[in-house]
Amino acid sequence: MQHDASDRRSGTGRLIFLLGPSGSGKDSLIDASRERLAAAGVEVARRVITRSAEAKGEAAQGVTAEQFETLCAQGAFAMHWRANGLGYGIPRQIDDWLAAGRAVLVNGSRAYLAEARQRYPDLLAVLIEVRPEVLRQRLLARGRETAEEIEQRLARNARMQTSADPSVHVLDNSGALETAVAGLFLLLGDEGVLPRL
Repeated sequence: MQHDASDRRSGTGRLIFLLGPSGSGKDSLIDASRERLAAAGVEVARRVITRSAEAKGEAAQGVTAEQFETLCAQGAFAMHWRANGLGYGIPRQIDDWLAAGRAVLVNGSRAYLAEARQRYPDLLAVLIEVRPEVLRQRLLARGRETAEEIEQRLARNARMQTSADPSVHVLDNSGALETAVAGLFLLLGDEGVLPRL
């Protein structure tokens, strides 16, 4: 795990740090919410990932491992971490948005949450959860990993759930996507990120 040491701090905007295991539907939730978020003035950060942009549902920028290291060295990221053999970066632009008073939604990492909180103490952490059998089906349908790799992911997810952080808001995405979208906007209203409907 890595953290950019810097004196930059979040301004009056609030960071929404979306968490959840691969296959939980974070990308689908973001895509389904994007238009309403934009209309409400919420920016959605585009991740930089060390893989080609073939990822279903995510408009990520794919880079090589070498390009990723160069971007890190140039200070291009507000946050960056490694998980599942990949590098993930969140562009520094989010600091400008936050300083301008805008809320920013980031597709984050559970393992990076503590470091993200050090940098953005008022962040709103939202964990997308799905029932294990639903998660298994989604991972199998995605076809990116072997059955053994999927079982390893499920075991890792189970371990991380046992050490759940009580300050993290949980949103169930086991059912209809529209239900999870409605739950997200309700939470953002309750937390004062958006006006209540």
